[in-house]
Order: sequence, then C-alpha cells, then structure tokens
Amino acid sequence: MQQAFAQHTTHNDSVATTVSDTIDNDSAMAVIDADLNAMDPTAQGGGGLHKMLKQKFIEGSAGFMSLVALALIAGLAFCIERILYLTLSEINAKKLLKDIDERLTANDVEGAKTLCRETRGPVASICYQGLLHQKEPLDQIDRQLTNYGSVQISNMEKGCSWIKFFIAAAPSLGFLGTVIGMVIAFDRIQTAGDISPTIVAEGMKVALITTIFGIIVALILQFFYNYILSKIEHLTSQMEESAISLIDALSKYKQQHD
Repeated sequence: MQQAFAQHTTHNDSVATTVSDTIDNDSAMAVIDADLNAMDPTAQGGGGLHKMLKQKFIEGSAGFMSLVALALIAGLAFCIERILYLTLSEINAKKLLKDIDERLTANDVEGAKTLCRETRGPVASICYQGLLHQKEPLDQIDRQLTNYGSVQISNMEKGCSWIKFFIAAAPSLGFLGTVIGMVIAFDRIQTAGDISPTIVAEGMKVALITTIFGIIVALILQFFYNYILSKIEHLTSQMEESAISLIDALSKYKQQHD
C-alpha cells in the first residue's frame, strides 16, 4: 500500500514538473513574441515605414513640414525633367562622326547636314553648325563651334539653379521650423510654470522633426543633382571630342577640294 502511494506521488510530481516546464516555455515564447512584435513596425497597426513617416510628418509643424514637402516635390520635378532631357540627348558620337566623315569623303556635304539635322542632341547640333560654316577658314569654324558649344552647355544646365535653390531651401525651412518650434516649447514651459522633462522633451522632439526632414530632402535632391552634373560633364566632353574630330574631317575635306 505504501509502495503504491509512493509510486503515485512520484508520478504526480513528474506530471507537475512537466506542466511547470511547459508553462515556463510558453511564457518564454510569449515574451519573445511580444519583443518581436514590438520591434516590427508592421505589427503595430500595419503600414510599416510609410505609416511611421506619416506619423512623424503629422507630429512636426504642419506649415513648415508642408513647405519642406513642396521643396522635395518641386526639386524632384526639375531633376526628373533634366535627367530625361540629358538622357535623350545622349547618342553614339563616334558613329555619328564616322558617318559624317564618310559623307565628306564622298563629297556629300548636304547628306552630312541632313544626318546631323535628323540626329538629336547637342553633339549633332555642334556638328551641324560646323558643316554650315564649312566654307570658312578652320580657325573661324573652331570659333563658331566654341561659341555654339557654350550655348548648348547653357541649355543643358537650364533648371539646375532651381535644383540648387531647393537643396538649400529644404534644410533652411527645417531649421526655421525648429527655431519656431523651440520658441513654442518655451512658451508652453512658461505657461506651465514648470520645467518638466516631459514638456521639454515633447517640444524639442516636435521642433527637431522639421530639421530631420529638411536634411533628408536636401540629401535626396543633392544625389540627383550630382547625377545630373555627371551627365552634363559627359555630354560636354563628347561635344569637345566631336568638335575636334569634325575640324579634322573638314580639314581633310578642304585639302581634297582645294
């Protein structure tokens, strides 16, 4: 009888131990799941990064945050326009100069002009201007190409001044919003009559959000602006190389027909 009771007690203790371990494991998993949910922004109401940015945008000063957003939109519009224009202006300059040289060798100046007219971009325009003045001395042709090249560079840089303006305006608006937000925070402290950490932290957080967004906008626009400058530099170098090649082709053409 005592032996049976002892076996029953041992069995109950092992069951209790198993249940206790199961509860502890479940509790640990619950804690881990809670931590993962806290770390995952999508688990807190959905939306992820988009919702977080929207919330921070609302927390900032509505007036200045809207101005920063307008600076981003306007700056991106100018960037996209310039990128499309410069991308469409890029051609195979070496192939164009080779075709022009072949037509000049065949004494087909009009065909070379037609080829340049039907080709887009500043390189073809430079070559067309040189062919228009092909009867003039080479030094005058070179001067014409230099002057017309300056006009083409100005056309490529059109709108870049506005991009630089928005790059400078975005953080400036953010700083202005921060200063005004800090003034409002100090007014709240004065009204409350207490320098409470909660009041100070809330006011400073809202004030600094505008600066953060302003700097982010400036960085985004600066990236696109540098990309645009690299395209302009590439096209400028193509124009210079094409002008030199065209002068050489016209020099050979004049030697053949003098």
